[in-house]
Amino acid sequence: MAAGNDGWAGMGWDWTDAADVRRRLDEGADPHRWSGGRPLHRAAAFGSPEVVAELAGRVADVDALENGVTALWEAVVSGKPDNARALASAGADPWRPSIGGWSPGRLSLAGPTPDLFPVPEGVRLTDTEREAAEEAHRLTTALGTFHYDGTGLACVAGIDAAEAVRRLEAAPADEEVVDELLEDPYQYDMDESLGIVGVTSVPGGCVVTQPWGYAPQMPGVLTRLSAGTVCYGLYANPKSGNQGSIARHGTVEGWDLHPGGGPYEKDTPEEVLTSYLYRYNAVAYSCAFAGLRPTDARAVVGPPDVWVELPQRDYWSH
Repeated sequence: MAAGNDGWAGMGWDWTDAADVRRRLDEGADPHRWSGGRPLHRAAAFGSPEVVAELAGRVADVDALENGVTALWEAVVSGKPDNARALASAGADPWRPSIGGWSPGRLSLAGPTPDLFPVPEGVRLTDTEREAAEEAHRLTTALGTFHYDGTGLACVAGIDAAEAVRRLEAAPADEEVVDELLEDPYQYDMDESLGIVGVTSVPGGCVVTQPWGYAPQMPGVLTRLSAGTVCYGLYANPKSGNQGSIARHGTVEGWDLHPGGGPYEKDTPEEVLTSYLYRYNAVAYSCAFAGLRPTDARAVVGPPDVWVELPQRDYWSH
């Protein structure tokens, strides 16, 4: 094999072809290295149980770490229960502590397959963790599935739509302008459309939404909304993915976050659980972070309780 060639040339997201993977391994592909990472971790998240089993049988350590986690952790977090079972059958340890003190096995108790592994005596979720898991199931079911690329949100705890409008010093939007905008928002200049947002009360607080832009996540919006409370902002950027932000008591605390991603290596136990419960669901994550409990997706996709127009001001230096 040529120097620098690990035998995985051409492999991308699809690690489901067991015959191809077996052929590569037989021809000398490195079972421990792929594009700077580990093939077993890649297969655990993006492969088939057959590929996982093939690789697991050829590595020196089935519980080897990549970015602080095992391949079994990747399978559980990625929602690949069959891959997780294949790894456990190959000797992977479901109860090995990982990010935030969670093990893959204990984390799975909060997900859709709590019977994934035989549970040792005394291992369980706390009441708080179980309640969080139950609310995640309710919330994701209530929101359902919808297209939200290009949408901006601000999920605000503890205030209703009327208070949000007051804090923003917004005025009722012209109904004819809103109707025309909704027909094709991208026909309008961004300077014209960016100032119009929808506001809706939901259990736990309210949601400020803009289905065509990032206005709800602008710092000057978040700081005004978050006075005395907490606010999670989201912009589902069609070009670069979901972008999150946190404002608390009028100050932006976090920016360029990745709601619906993770868990990440330095996360707290609570952050690990939340990231697992809402992985790939940035809207639900944003609502949950602020403690909002919407019963459907109307606050996000519309029609909102009220359409309002923001006053002209610099929203980026506040």
